[in-house]
Amino acid sequence: MNATHASELNDESKVLVEVRGTTGVLTLNRPKALNSLDYDMIKIFDSTLRSWATDDAIEQVVVLSNSKHFCSGGDVKAAREQILQGNQELIDEFFAVEYKMNQFIAEYPKPYTALVSGVNMGGGMGISAHGSQFVVAEGAFASMPEMNIGFITDVGMSWTLQNLPGRPSKNLGKFLGLTGYRLTPDDMCELGLATHKVASLDGVLTPEGSLLIDATPTNPSALSQWFDDIERTFDGSWAEIDARLDNADPEFAALVRELTKQASPSALVATAELFEANAKLNLEDALENERVLAELMRREPDFAEGVRAVLVDKDQSPSFAPQPDPDKYRKVLR
Repeated sequence: MNATHASELNDESKVLVEVRGTTGVLTLNRPKALNSLDYDMIKIFDSTLRSWATDDAIEQVVVLSNSKHFCSGGDVKAAREQILQGNQELIDEFFAVEYKMNQFIAEYPKPYTALVSGVNMGGGMGISAHGSQFVVAEGAFASMPEMNIGFITDVGMSWTLQNLPGRPSKNLGKFLGLTGYRLTPDDMCELGLATHKVASLDGVLTPEGSLLIDATPTNPSALSQWFDDIERTFDGSWAEIDARLDNADPEFAALVRELTKQASPSALVATAELFEANAKLNLEDALENERVLAELMRREPDFAEGVRAVLVDKDQSPSFAPQPDPDKYRKVLR
């Protein structure tokens, strides 16, 4: 390690910043919150990545966690608190900065590798799935569970999930976003979301900053059994999808109904429209759609209520608004 910023390696820092050899390393260090990303963490990530992008001494970037879980997503509990206090603009700024950072990662000028274990959801996908390498450990899972908190599939994943290199498909992306289906390492590799599966992350990043990726063979993807059903069902609006489920394979329909039983009707309607709109766009424009729609969703009651039910009171009994007309969401999308 030829350059380490000791002040930033304090155990109290929620993101540890160091340089090992020619490798810039960002380590998530908020284990009690499953490394959920708050605004301070996003700002550290963003400013560090931009600095390293033009630093000739840094040849690659590695992102990882110092605990068994990678990242549970954005800190929506803190966002909810700020919104209830009337600080809506601060939260708008937080998400806007995060989405710009997601775009920057996608076009990063140097190799960017995420080392993922355990839970990887929401905002965690935004700092892992857009890089050049996504190394996933056995036992990990990836998911976008925003429907249950009255929010939308964001951090660029409403675009990425329908443009996965292993199986590009709008309907598949929409299925993953609307259901919050938990992808296994084998699923991730099959779809091209992950580039490597390893038995463990131990030793993958050396003290000198080298990457030693000893990939293990993948098994057949469990998700693949549903590909045909997904293509037949997950097209168009949520109302259209919901109606098709009545005539779908009973086992598949039961799976979708179970995965969406606690979802916000508004989130399902809005997110289906988001995927449709973003099917015609590039990542940058899709992120802008997410930003605008997310601002609208955070101003509706389902967001605060969903976060309360899932993460604050944890009663899993939200009182959501009735299913809305999709037009109000279509109007704000490109």
